[in-house]
Amino acid sequence: MKLSSAISRAASATLLLALSTVVATAAERCAVSAAALSAGHWFARTVARLEQGKPVTIVAMGSSSTFGVGASSSAAAYPARLEALLKERFPDASIKVLNRGVNGEDAAEMLARFDRDAIQAKPDLVLWQVGTNAVLHNPEIDGQGSLIRLGIERLKAAGADVVLIDPQYAPAVIAKPQARRMVDLIRAEANEEGAGVLRRFALMRSWYEARHMGFGAFVSPDGLHMNDWGYDCIARQIAGAIGAAATRPATTTAAIAVH
Repeated sequence: MKLSSAISRAASATLLLALSTVVATAAERCAVSAAALSAGHWFARTVARLEQGKPVTIVAMGSSSTFGVGASSSAAAYPARLEALLKERFPDASIKVLNRGVNGEDAAEMLARFDRDAIQAKPDLVLWQVGTNAVLHNPEIDGQGSLIRLGIERLKAAGADVVLIDPQYAPAVIAKPQARRMVDLIRAEANEEGAGVLRRFALMRSWYEARHMGFGAFVSPDGLHMNDWGYDCIARQIAGAIGAAATRPATTTAAIAVH
């Protein structure tokens, strides 16, 4: 009995060590590189507030991958990780990131609560994750463009910096032929309205195709939502972009761009 227990403890310790090694390796792969910076101007208000020592409010609007489905806890969702990373980077600043993700919502449903959940908070930056549920449930996505355009216009009219987050590159999403059309549509609308885009689809695709990471490294078992590592890496891209903009106002990361 004692021998069995000792073997079990040893096996558990070995497993924990292996998992820690995997996590450490993944974290290294996720590091935001200064070489990834490209021209952008998506954080003008946010950076100005940081430079002036004023509080910064960021609203994360979206659906389940903003809320954090697939994460081990709410603290592992990308908005919470982003707040933690920004506080590390700007320790003297007052920064809050409000998680306004609601499971299952599409663009129209999010627009209906923009005033209450985003604009009333007087945000300096709105991160709007949009498009995934339309891809999953509606093969005809053309009507989404006008909704996205209206959303950007309303957020910019409120004075906020605006960055869209396009769909995730995950098995349940890429199985839909309209997924890539949605990515292109979001990019086009953002370009037209002068908003930024966190190119999550392309970023996650690079993890899978260029870095040869299996989906299990960054997608939860449901094949749709991200896991803790995936959410953390998305947060690091945004935090890195804001940090770069604060030190070099004319630059931002290549992961956030409008083409």
